[in-house]
Amino acid sequence: MKALRIGGLLVVCGTVMVSAAMAEPAQRGRGGAPACTTLSCDVLGDWDRTKTLLLGLVNAMPDDKWSFKPTPAQQTFAERALHVAQIDLALFGTLGGKTPAPALANPKAATKAEVVAALQASFDYGAAVIKEFNDQQLAERIASMPFLGPSASRLKVIYFSMEHTNDIYGQLVVYLRLNGITPPASNRA
Repeated sequence: MKALRIGGLLVVCGTVMVSAAMAEPAQRGRGGAPACTTLSCDVLGDWDRTKTLLLGLVNAMPDDKWSFKPTPAQQTFAERALHVAQIDLALFGTLGGKTPAPALANPKAATKAEVVAALQASFDYGAAVIKEFNDQQLAERIASMPFLGPSASRLKVIYFSMEHTNDIYGQLVVYLRLNGITPPASNRA
């Protein structure tokens, strides 16, 4: 009789554990991260993905290749990568956040360490500013950079920044490939 009770208890415990495991994916997003329930959470997730993609790429370029230019008329790898941080700081500075923008330690940074630090600081700043706004505030119109028109939603400015970063990412992929390096996101090995 004792064995039957223990067996029954094991069946009940097993059923509860399986039920909990089956319910968990519905409460979680891809990769085990909590599922988003707000627009601002979605935006922050996209921002983090953009950061991970770009930092993975720039870290794949060896230190001795940061002065590489595909042609004499083009910028160096370091200059193109630093451009992302400079534009992000300018764009996010127009959003009206309270988080102070970091100063670039060296606006003409040319080394891997300096540029990666600038990019990290700009991505951290962007994440902090995004977290300041709720969904309604993301939809509010603000005066931003003139090329975005007389006004734009905060959301448009943030997504323009990510679009710009992805544009530069595509350019930097060519820099890597011309040096025989497969970008980490393309490396399926």
